[in-house]
Formats: sequence, structure tokens, C-alpha cells
Amino acid sequence: MSGLVHGAQYAVMIVSSLLAVIAIGIWFERKFAGRMQSRLGPTIVGPVGLLQPLADVVKLLQKEDIVPKDADRALFDLAPLLAVLFSLGAAAVVPFSPTAVAADLDIGVLFILAIGALMVIPTFAAGWASNNKFALLGGMRAVAQSVSYAVPLVLVVMVPVILSGSMRVSEIVTFQSEHHWFAVWPIIPGLPAFALFFIAMLAESNRIPFDIPEAESELVAGITTEYTGAKFVLFYMAEYVHTLVGSAVGAALFLGGWDGPFKPGLHWMVLKTLLLFTAVYWVRWTLLRFRSDQLMDLCWKRLVPIAVGLVFLAAAWVQFVPGAR
Repeated sequence: MSGLVHGAQYAVMIVSSLLAVIAIGIWFERKFAGRMQSRLGPTIVGPVGLLQPLADVVKLLQKEDIVPKDADRALFDLAPLLAVLFSLGAAAVVPFSPTAVAADLDIGVLFILAIGALMVIPTFAAGWASNNKFALLGGMRAVAQSVSYAVPLVLVVMVPVILSGSMRVSEIVTFQSEHHWFAVWPIIPGLPAFALFFIAMLAESNRIPFDIPEAESELVAGITTEYTGAKFVLFYMAEYVHTLVGSAVGAALFLGGWDGPFKPGLHWMVLKTLLLFTAVYWVRWTLLRFRSDQLMDLCWKRLVPIAVGLVFLAAAWVQFVPGAR
């Protein structure tokens, strides 16, 4: 019983922290994008525009809830809630410190992959239920992209699993700590696996250059075209949460989690997660959107073969390198 209470307390603390970071992250992205484009970003609402995300939420929550004619009302209403739920789900097994974890599962890595794969369900449901051809095309694109990039994502995540011999995320972090893996090491296959993970994470989060499911120049707003008010806020929040949780997973599996060159602790995990989160912004505001055929070509002809090779390299490292475990 006490274990359930502690787990619930950590869950509430982690979810609250994630939502707080998302609010600051929205402000930071706008300022970051403004600097990259020689603009100022938010400056008026609150000190240096810090209250702009709150003002946006208040404004959106006052919008009328519009449901398209002949839309599937049940799926239309359920999709935003499922998107937020699934995006938050993976955070349950991510250890932010040796004690700060909601559910330290033996199959933590499998749980992360499974809950991440479920994100395609509310995405396609929103496109289908909207009774809008642009939204439906966005949903179909999301399914194709998610299914495709899930293959290299699963393969590269197996690299730290093979090297550590465990699917429990906390044990993977502990294993890196014991071997002083402050960064992706061994360089081969660690560094290429981390690079592929980052690319696949961008694709799974629908971030530029992989945002074809909601390409505004082609599909108006993709799956969110018909959504207004609170439902649009939920989809918007789910995208940021998914990116933040993906950054935390990358920090835990490849960057040593809470371990660091000085005193290990929560601060290292937070720092690494936020650095990856910022890197996502950097890529988003630097690159252009790829075409659908370019995305599929990159995935199946390049990333998948490389990921398979990295899995073999990890297995060979464990088998033939003395002291690898």
C-alpha cells in the first residue's frame, strides 16, 4: 500500500513538473525562434513576455467548441484526451533520480515503446472523426510516418538494452553510472544509436523536418484543422509533452540519466533533458520540411539498415569485448 502511495505522489509530482516545464518551454521556443529570425518574440504580457503562454491558454479556453457537421462526435471528443494521456504515459517509468520514478518496471523500455506507439491512435482518430479531407490526409500521413520510424526507433533502443542486459530503465542508468558513461559510450555503437534515436524521436513527435501530418502549407493544420478551444489546447500540449518525455527517455538511455562528472542527482537528469529539448527547437527552426517520399526513403533505405547494423555491433561488443558487462 505504501508503495502505491509513493508511486502516486511521484506521479503527481512528475506530471506537475512536466506541465510547468511545458509552459516555460512554449515561451522559450518563441523567444528562441525570434532570436534565430531576428525578432523579439513575446515581450508584452508579463516580464519579458513570460505570461504569454498563460494568456494564450485563457484566450483559447474562451473559444467556442465547434464540432463539424457529420463528424464522429465520440471519437472527435476522445482523441485530444487520449493524445495527452499517451504522451504522459511514458513518463511513468522514466527515472529522474534513483528514487524519483513513478513505476520502476522490469519491462520499462518495452512499456515506453508500447505507449509511444499508441500515439498514432488519437492522431488518426482525430483525422478520421473530423469529416475533413485535410485532417484525414494528415492522419494517414501520421500513421505512415509513425509506423515507419517506429522500426529504427525500436532497434536503436535495443542497443543500450543489449549493452546493459536489462529492460529496466533505472538499471540501464545505473549500468552507465558504474561504467562512467557520462555520454554515449562506447562510441560505436553508442553515438550512432543516439543520433538515430534523436532523428526517430523527431519523427515520432511530428517536429520539423518531420511535421508532414500537420503541414500548414499543404493541409491547413492537418489533424487539428477542425479543433477549437480546449480540444486544440490538449493537442498542442500533447505535442510538447511527447517531445519533453522523449528527451527524458533519450537522456536516461543514452546520456547516463542522473549520473554526472561531479555529484550525481536529479539536476543532471533535468539538465540533459532540457538540453535535448532545446536541441529539438534548434532543429525545428533551422531545417525545412521534408517531402513524404523523402521521409520514407530516409527511414527504410538508410535508418533501418544502419539500426540493424548497430544492434549486431552491440551484441558483438558484449560477446567479444572483455569487461563489457
